[in-house]
Amino acid sequence: MEKIIYAVPAFGVLALLYTLWKSAWVTKQDAGTDKMKKIAGHIADGAMAFLRAEYRVLAIFVLVVAVLLAVTADGEASSPLVGVSFIFGALSSALAGFIGMKVATKANVRTANAARTSLGKALEVAFAGGSVMGMGVVGLGVLGLSTLFIIYSNMFGTDTQANLNQVITIITGFSFGASSIALFARVGGGIYTKAADVGADLVGKVEAGIPEDHPLNPATIADNVGDNVGDVAGMGADLFESYVGSIVGTMVLGAAFMVPEFVAADKFNGLSAVLLPLVLAACGIVMSIIGTFMVRVKEGGDPQKALNMGEFGSSILMIIASWFIIKGMLPETWTYVDALYGGVAREMSSTGIFIATIIGLVSGLLVGLVTEYYTGTGKGPVNSIVRQSATGAATNIIAGLGVGMMSTAIPILIIAAAIMGAFHFGGLYGIAVAAVGMLSNLGIQLAVDAYGPISDNAGGIAEMAELPKEVRKRTDKLDAVGNTTAAIGKGFAIASAALTALALFGAFMTAAHIGSIDISKANVMAGLFIGAMLPFVFSALAMNAVGRAANAMIQEVRRQFADIPQLKAALAVMRKNDGVERESWSAEDEKTFNEADGVAEYAKCVDISTKAAIKEMVLPGVLAVAVPVAIGFTPIFGAEGLGGLLAGVTVSGVLMAIFQSNAGGAWDNAKKMFEEGVEINGQKFYKGSEPHKAAVVGDTVGDPFKDTSGPSLNILLKLMSVVALVIAPSIAMELPAIDDSALLNGTTIEMTVDAETAADGTVTETTVSTETTTNAAGEVVTEKVVEAVQTVKTEVSK
Repeated sequence: MEKIIYAVPAFGVLALLYTLWKSAWVTKQDAGTDKMKKIAGHIADGAMAFLRAEYRVLAIFVLVVAVLLAVTADGEASSPLVGVSFIFGALSSALAGFIGMKVATKANVRTANAARTSLGKALEVAFAGGSVMGMGVVGLGVLGLSTLFIIYSNMFGTDTQANLNQVITIITGFSFGASSIALFARVGGGIYTKAADVGADLVGKVEAGIPEDHPLNPATIADNVGDNVGDVAGMGADLFESYVGSIVGTMVLGAAFMVPEFVAADKFNGLSAVLLPLVLAACGIVMSIIGTFMVRVKEGGDPQKALNMGEFGSSILMIIASWFIIKGMLPETWTYVDALYGGVAREMSSTGIFIATIIGLVSGLLVGLVTEYYTGTGKGPVNSIVRQSATGAATNIIAGLGVGMMSTAIPILIIAAAIMGAFHFGGLYGIAVAAVGMLSNLGIQLAVDAYGPISDNAGGIAEMAELPKEVRKRTDKLDAVGNTTAAIGKGFAIASAALTALALFGAFMTAAHIGSIDISKANVMAGLFIGAMLPFVFSALAMNAVGRAANAMIQEVRRQFADIPQLKAALAVMRKNDGVERESWSAEDEKTFNEADGVAEYAKCVDISTKAAIKEMVLPGVLAVAVPVAIGFTPIFGAEGLGGLLAGVTVSGVLMAIFQSNAGGAWDNAKKMFEEGVEINGQKFYKGSEPHKAAVVGDTVGDPFKDTSGPSLNILLKLMSVVALVIAPSIAMELPAIDDSALLNGTTIEMTVDAETAADGTVTETTVSTETTTNAAGEVVTEKVVEAVQTVKTEVSK
């Protein structure tokens, strides 16, 4: 039965074949007019130029780290092959980003052109583009992990727990590689997109008074490129490493079950708990593909309902399949002697593991829905920011900060409940499986996520190509739904990051032989404080980077508006005809405006964003890798101090991620409400009003929150946990192993627990016989009552 692992790579191949099919279908769709093709070509060229520049820098980093991992690997517990795994993980993550970016830059213009026909056709094209990203990520993850497991299992064997642990330790390099690339992609992509977005907003909207995606705005191409590098390649890499990290963490914890009792009851020679996350992920690919066929909408229909049908339908199918997979693979019940909890025996069951999986799925959905409430247009939190905008930018910012901070409460309670529930039903392994369950149908979750920026780009192309208003209305409807799906996606990303980091934390404790983390110890407390500080420093580095890059972008846009005569004249014509339809302009004004078409120097803005992103992403990325290594190998900290660091960065990082993502999302939608028109204290305010300008400032503050530092924190806390897991064998503590073969069974103890004297003087005693199981150290492992007898001991006559 353990041969099931050889079938798993086939599911990864299936997902990649799906991406090829859908990519070819998207390519065959009509790209529209020559002007649309030209604009889309600029966006595609800018996106690929960024990826090439980013990957050139990352190639050096990957090679250096791979060599260090190979040279420093523990020969007994690991192998120099961990460096090879690292390279494969990095390449897979980079390839996932490339696949998503390539098809997104094809799907955007084709979605815009499809919107000329119908809403349903536009949704079909946008979602097809997103599904290529989703299936590419899960396909590469499952194929990479399962293939490496097969190769290393044949090399080192899985017949003993030591060999199995060695195989999984080497595979952790794959997760490390994926996490490293994800962090750089998220930070670099976030800096890129927000530098362009801030420049386009502040100079274009506020100063020049032109729409965000207007062709006269020199930053508009860079802004649309940024949607792809940040929200497609960045989000894809982010969830790819969450996906891989949750599977690896579960495999590490599952290996601890390989004890005689479990092996005897297991159909997979003790490997079922290790193989389970891979099989669940493989099944999730099939369910995600089925879900994509459920996404359909007619003209006038609701795209949100169509997307929900696919996502929820896939989730329901996954829950049903999970029941049969878990019950079929794991023993019905087994006893696990947990070394992390003092060698106390724990009763485990396949039903409990299934419940933990469901807890993961449900908690991810709940966090996503809460996120949507705090960031949704027309909802109470966003309305409060709108009202505060009436008195200026300062009160708008104060309100947004308050919304972001308050939004942490419910998600944290949900995550805490999920942790407690999953632990109750499955211990640390249950928490890890909950993370796998949350991400099991990631293929369609990510498809829905990537659909958002494709729709956003389609709207930008429609605006720049001056397509009819009904086209822009259709793309705006798709984009509005995309904002909701993005909010829910970010909620999933944060919740999965918390559970994955906790699973990796438990895996690190197991690999480092840490029985418990005692915060009263000085080294643990110091590590805890350092870990809690890191998300703040990391966020500051990311936000300052956006500020510097945005400043350069603003200066460049202002220069072009002032120095390029055609742009200057066209802007004057637009201000002159403010509120007048184009059809009513004079022939001379129309000619002046048309002469400015295409003269903006888009390439210079793209270059500014690219150089800034590549330069600024290095320090945050190196910080995430270097700090856990430095703490772990410093004698005064050691493995326990590193455990404290991971605890601190996990708690602080999750809170900061929720706060920043939700505050930024709320500010963004408050600004969009003004563009549609809002009423404050009986007065109506629209685009260009003073409250709208205040909302634009708030949105600009929130941009790096929600798209740079906030999402990057998800990766930071997982990357640090993975680094700790990789170096765990080298810094492991000496901990006496529990020898299950030395269990002394059948020791029976009799003791009197109660005695009653009747009125006639008769004394009745209750004697309980207990059967106790102890380990080699003489500690009680289990104790159960085998007999309780009442006897009359004495009779006294009155």
